[in-house]
Amino acid sequence: MLDRLPEYIDPVHLADKRGELKGQIPILSLDRLADFLADDKGAVSIDLFFSREGHIPIAEGDITANLELVCQNCLAAVTWPINSHIKLGMVKTIEQANRLPEEYEPLMVLEDKVLLKNIIEDELLLLLPSFPKHENNCLIPQTSHNGTELFLTDEQSSPKKNPFAILAALKKTGEQ
Repeated sequence: MLDRLPEYIDPVHLADKRGELKGQIPILSLDRLADFLADDKGAVSIDLFFSREGHIPIAEGDITANLELVCQNCLAAVTWPINSHIKLGMVKTIEQANRLPEEYEPLMVLEDKVLLKNIIEDELLLLLPSFPKHENNCLIPQTSHNGTELFLTDEQSSPKKNPFAILAALKKTGEQ
């Protein structure tokens, strides 16, 4: 185990040596993830163990983080906890990826050295929700007549329509 995570790794060599990587990667360094974040403070904790299953080099472990995403309802920050167990099978071709056992996701390793942060960032991007929202109703800013901002919940800003309202109208008219 290493005190500090390396920038580049050779995952096949790590699998041969039954290596382990445990540490943190700053969220600030994950460039492709930045577009989805409200705040890039904090770190992603990783704990990966490399080994071989038969002739397949594998990496298995956990990724944990608390990401600050942008809520798609109110555009405020929403904390999104990530706690994922990953199982990666390292392959060089599509044919090898197709033959991987179902419990493994393929990780294409075409070179000896791979950026560790790219592997972690790929996994995080796959775990992000399409439309992150607060668990409870958001407060949506609305401007009042005198220019001050009011905050309304989703329920207050858009009244719910009764899907059976037409039936109630028909019942009142006596039509059937």
